[in-house]
Amino acid sequence: MTDLPTGTVTFLFTDIEGSTRLLQRLGPRYAETLGAHQALLREAFANHHGREVDTQGDSFFAAFPTAHLAVSAAAQAQRALAAHDWPEGAEARVRMGLHTGAPLLAADRYIGLDVHRAARIAAAGHGGQVLLSEAAAGLARDGLPAGAALMDLGEHQLKDLQRPERIYQLVLPDLPRDFPPLKTLDRAQHNLPMQLTPLVGRDEAVRQVMELLTRPNVRLVTLTGPGGIGKTRLALQVAAELVDRFADGVYLVTLATVTDPDLVIGAIAQTLGVRELGSAGREENLKTYLAGKTILLVLDNVEQVIDAAPRVLELLMTCPGVSVLATSRVSLRLRGEHEFAAAPLSLPVGRTAGAAGRGVEAGLAELTQYSAVALFIERAQAVNRQFAVTSANAPSIAEICARLDGLPLAIELAAARTRLLSPQALLTRLSSRLALLTSGARDLPERQQTLRNAIAWSYDLLTSAEQALFRRLAVFAGGCTVDAAEAVCAAPDGAERLAVEILDGADSLAAQSLLRQLETSEDGEPRFQMLETIREYGLERLRASGEAETLGQAHLAHFLALAERAAQGYRGPEEGRWLAVLEREHDNLRAALGWTRERADVTAGLRLAGALAYFWFRRGYLSEGREWLESLLALAGQRRVDGPLGRQGQAPPARVLAHALYGAGDLAVWQGDYPHAMTQLEQSLELAREVGDIGLAVDALNRLGITSYLGDDPRPATQRWEEGLALARALGDPARLAGPLNNLGEVAYLQGDLERAAAYYEESFACMRQAGDLNGRNVMLANLGNIARRQGDLARARTLYREALDEAQQLGDPRAVAGVVEGMAMVIAASGDGARAARLIGACAGARDTIGTPYLPNERADLAEALPPARAALGEEGWAAAFAAGRLLTLEQAVREALGVAPEPGVTQPNAEE
Repeated sequence: MTDLPTGTVTFLFTDIEGSTRLLQRLGPRYAETLGAHQALLREAFANHHGREVDTQGDSFFAAFPTAHLAVSAAAQAQRALAAHDWPEGAEARVRMGLHTGAPLLAADRYIGLDVHRAARIAAAGHGGQVLLSEAAAGLARDGLPAGAALMDLGEHQLKDLQRPERIYQLVLPDLPRDFPPLKTLDRAQHNLPMQLTPLVGRDEAVRQVMELLTRPNVRLVTLTGPGGIGKTRLALQVAAELVDRFADGVYLVTLATVTDPDLVIGAIAQTLGVRELGSAGREENLKTYLAGKTILLVLDNVEQVIDAAPRVLELLMTCPGVSVLATSRVSLRLRGEHEFAAAPLSLPVGRTAGAAGRGVEAGLAELTQYSAVALFIERAQAVNRQFAVTSANAPSIAEICARLDGLPLAIELAAARTRLLSPQALLTRLSSRLALLTSGARDLPERQQTLRNAIAWSYDLLTSAEQALFRRLAVFAGGCTVDAAEAVCAAPDGAERLAVEILDGADSLAAQSLLRQLETSEDGEPRFQMLETIREYGLERLRASGEAETLGQAHLAHFLALAERAAQGYRGPEEGRWLAVLEREHDNLRAALGWTRERADVTAGLRLAGALAYFWFRRGYLSEGREWLESLLALAGQRRVDGPLGRQGQAPPARVLAHALYGAGDLAVWQGDYPHAMTQLEQSLELAREVGDIGLAVDALNRLGITSYLGDDPRPATQRWEEGLALARALGDPARLAGPLNNLGEVAYLQGDLERAAAYYEESFACMRQAGDLNGRNVMLANLGNIARRQGDLARARTLYREALDEAQQLGDPRAVAGVVEGMAMVIAASGDGARAARLIGACAGARDTIGTPYLPNERADLAEALPPARAALGEEGWAAAFAAGRLLTLEQAVREALGVAPEPGVTQPNAEE
């Protein structure tokens, strides 16, 4: 096809909504309906200088020289379809999508992001609806058909996982204008990451995996294949396509940096926001949360934690609404598993993988139809806008793709080089590099050898300075900031100083697809990350260079210092920022802990784990934190008994051991393991007194009191808190004074002595204000709200609860939010609205199940006292129905109801009958 428009082009995609159902209903008569629909659309295209690029089944892909003509063609087609005399029940309702761009035209094929964008816009609509991108709308606005208008539908994230798109609807006065919400990702619950590039050449694979996962008897599908085959990207696209099928969401669980099978369930729970507080184990909390939910979990990179597969199976067996899409280099070998082997991208006819020296047996037009070639061209154009496919370079492109066995990652690495090299020059270099394949490890699959050598080839083309930076950056797990890279890689002790600036070098590596730049952090600093396959190669090169030990030690030193700075920042107004920093660096912190354990560096390991204990508690990593601390404490105990052990020398200092014991005991408290917590906290207290660490002694006494209190033994709790209070007053530390003051107030409150409780709370609140403790302040505001409510001052209670809620939301602490909403519910109950109170209590109960936080003694007492009157007025049946309806609310919806705010548009509040 030689007359396709070039330059700025407007694409129009169409298809019949519900064509499969229409075919099933009409049987043989469907052909008549399809033919009539095709004739009407082709007439509209021809009348407006449109060119039909492709037709498949009931869908059209057409191109127009201007946006005005494309919109006019769409308007004519929709009017003709609406006016056509269809047989009864045979109406063809067609959805249409338009987008304008400047694509690359290779033979008779458009290549580029704009094609994918137009197709996705069409897929978001409904039968009879015409949607336009912002680019198309801007160009068409001044030349719309008579009476037509554009309606702004806002920004939407399309299912291509790329950037959001502002969508407009063409409104015609003689046709319907009201349609259901668009079928876009932003209307669904998910955590799927946005992608910088579209998925190329995987349409059939996406369709097949979707068909598998939507079968009634299939709940586990594993995408298998070698590294670099594109398993993760394929899984993400399948998940995006299926968001409408899973009412409770689609969630990606990244396991690339998880090496301990015992952490897999925790990683799933953390992704879903299921917190680990209370006596129930992490698996039980997760199962409770998932019970009754319809949800898809995408478990990425399972092969390195394959021993966790039986736990995944148990999750599926106990939670019938859960489905799993896993990616792994090997199958999980579980009952009910359906394996889908991800194949390489399609290659030109007449080529076999790895066959060298044979000519390409296809013309230019044919070559561009193969997905491997299409991917190369698209990625090459992304880095070099002037890149074009010609009869001269097309054979080299096809040969490169064949030499790389159609592996997407290898092709992307090669295409990135077109910034500097022509395809012919690329092929020459690639041929000489891959001639060494036969000397590689023969026990690896050929494709895996090819990928490894493709990465090696890219590495060999770097300058020596870039190579040094590349292999040193491989020490980071989960990525790094520029500051971290400079601290660890620039000039570590015992290694040569880099001959390249970190930022310049990272930018160069990113341009060559060996490094990815992630979204900047809150402070605007860029972050870089390696794909795991590439990082594995980088670590190989780092070990071969002899720098692995030096870089590992520099990495540990940097993240130990970061964790200890964060531990100092926990007690002030910067708490939220430090927790976010540690969350972002959690994979690096795990890697540093693993380094200390492998080398028996117990002192550094316990310093790091002790500094992270509060982070693990606040972010719900209780089991993981305890596992790190317990293993390192066991090693420390062996040293204290047997003397020096390992290369690092002496047993850990008593001060370091005291802080680690405190952290382990603190985590044990919140998992309900009170005997173990008591033992470790008492040991911590003894060591703190031995070394004169008064602050730690106060903390240990405070936690020992809490352990007794939660174990329903308030007498020793009071003694511990009073002792700690005396030490804190002598120390003059307002941050440490606040804890025992608050806890003594809790005891007085539970005893009904509201005046004494209020005095303790007020003094604690003043200390927290002085220390800048935002987390403690929201607790104190809620506690003072409880006092006001118990005293009958409902107006003051509402004010205090509202302030507490604002601070709890600012911290992003769901435990605190749930507690405050319960207080507000008790005020609402006292005001006579029992049904609303019951819904809120139900919502908070559901939230507690999700995050795993138990009711404290004073919370149980409050609910037992405040709710029975409202419950009696509503009746047990009415209360139960309202409570059940509340459990269907999210915590965010409960907050809006507690504040009396109307539901967000499009959000339906559940009722008792549901």
